[in-house]
Amino acid sequence: MTTATITFRIHPVPESVISAARERGVDANGRRVEHLTAEGGEPLRCCLSNALPGEALVLFGFSPDLPDSPYRETGPILAHAHRCAGPASTSTYPPDWYARPQVLRAYDERGWIHEATTMHDGTDPEAAIEAVLREPGVVAVHSRNVLYGCYMFTVTRV
Repeated sequence: MTTATITFRIHPVPESVISAARERGVDANGRRVEHLTAEGGEPLRCCLSNALPGEALVLFGFSPDLPDSPYRETGPILAHAHRCAGPASTSTYPPDWYARPQVLRAYDERGWIHEATTMHDGTDPEAAIEAVLREPGVVAVHSRNVLYGCYMFTVTRV
């Protein structure tokens, strides 16, 4: 028996959120935006790619969109300091992030963490995402860095 492929959509941090932080100099919680110079390899949430050495970046707090629940949180993200072209695609996994292990934190319709939460080693992230989205009750998945738990993007079924 073959299982049909699940089509998914990647949701980067909305450009409106990033632009507001850049323009106001504070994040949605009123905390100051930090300006940094990339060393190279930093994961940028604006374009879902890695920073190049010397690029101007902003670091600020972001709360991924979830229903009001005990699992809603704010964490640090990086973006270009100036508007960029955004992600090349929202229907395929970000090419720069292959081989980057990630936690796939699954959520149910209440915004609570679902037991389908898992980790992948970066070799086949699409299959790992599809497996989590296939679990009953999962409505969204956050891809997060393994060590620090920083939010990368949200994935939903199409």
